[in-house]
Order: sequence, then structure tokens, then C-alpha cells
Amino acid sequence: MRRVTVRLTAHDVDPETAYQRIRDFRRYPDVTETVREVVVHPPHDDGTVVSDWTVRFRNGLMRWTERDAFFPESRSIGFTQLSGDFEVFEGTWRCEPGEADGTTVTFEALFDLGIPTLAELLDPVADSTLRTNIERILRGLLGRVTPAPAELVDTAAAAHG
Repeated sequence: MRRVTVRLTAHDVDPETAYQRIRDFRRYPDVTETVREVVVHPPHDDGTVVSDWTVRFRNGLMRWTERDAFFPESRSIGFTQLSGDFEVFEGTWRCEPGEADGTTVTFEALFDLGIPTLAELLDPVADSTLRTNIERILRGLLGRVTPAPAELVDTAAAAHG
């Protein structure tokens, strides 16, 4: 299983605004070509939402269905793939106060493509593509984003990748 951590600073966007934009999955296809389609189903009684995703991934498309849990008090979102092209895909989004008028957005995910014999070749490509896609999504949703300060980088995740 591979861990991906992406931390970016969104400039001139407060954490609550960043959180509200990130949780509005329906907007993603409107703000970036990376996301082709997102279908968000009505909320369950527990507040979770199931969403169907189609995302450009290198020269093709990846599709999956995930369950999303929203935690407004901590401005975080958890997701777990229910079915789709990954064997495993789960993670979190977090929005925290950042530098000056900005927000530090952290995306963390664990994934497994489910092809053990090719993992050594495919996982680094999937890792890089996922990082690029997250940056494009955040740029579309939040405007100017830059890498978060070095002290925020998860060295354990970086060493694992």
C-alpha cells in the first residue's frame, strides 16, 4: 500500500472557505479538466455521502465510488472507496490556518492498485499523477496555491514514497 501526502498553501483563502469549496464535489468538473464527472448522491442518515467519480489518470480514466464523511468542526473530510478501479483508496482532506491570510490544505491517501506484480512500476506513476491531480483540483477551487512550508511536510510519508 502506498501513502501520498500533498500539503499546499492556498493564498487569500480562509480555512472555512477552503473547506466549503473542497467539500463541494459537484463543482470539481467545472474548475478543472482533471475531474470529468462527479455524481453526489443524497446524504445518508449519518450525514455521510456516496459519490461516483470519473477522473483523468494519465492516458485514461479512473472510476470509483466512495463514501465521504464531513467533519465541519475540524474542517476535514474522510473518504473510503466502496468500489472501483483501485483495490484500496482512502484518505482525508484537512484545512488549517496557514501563513498570513492563507490556508494549509493537506490531502492524505492510501492506495493500492491491486496489481502486486507491477506495483514497483505502476505505484510511482500513480503517486505522481495523484499529486498532480490534487494540485490541479486545488488550484481550480482555491486559486493560487504553493507548497506548504517545509516544516509541515510529513517526512515519514515522503520517505515511504
